[in-house]
Order: sequence, then C-alpha cells, then structure tokens
Amino acid sequence: MQTQHTQELFHKISMLPPGKVTVVADFVEFLWAREEKNDLVGWAGRLSGQSFSKVWDNPEDADYDNL
Repeated sequence: MQTQHTQELFHKISMLPPGKVTVVADFVEFLWAREEKNDLVGWAGRLSGQSFSKVWDNPEDADYDNL
C-alpha cells in the first residue's frame, strides 16, 4: 500500500536526472545498512546478556547492581 507521501517521493525521484537517482539509491542503501547494523548490534547485546549473566550476577558484584 502506497501512501500519499510515498507517491510524492516516487514522483520527485522520477523527475531527477539518472545520475541523481543513483545518488538517491545509494543513500537508501546506506540507510538500510545502518538499520541492519543497529539491529545486529542490538541482537548481539541481547544474546550476550544471557552468557554474561553468570559472570555479572554474583554476590561479590552485588553493590554494582544498585548504581
């Protein structure tokens, strides 16, 4: 489903010269890659949390839990 905003954006892109369309495409790829990287970093943090919980959750370090 295309929104009015999406249709306007497609129209504006279609009016650009081919070289500028390439720049727009590169920028969109950059945005997707950055989003993917953020997703990977988030997942890595969540997955490693379970592994590190044995190290972090101990009586010697309990004082740090209140910081």
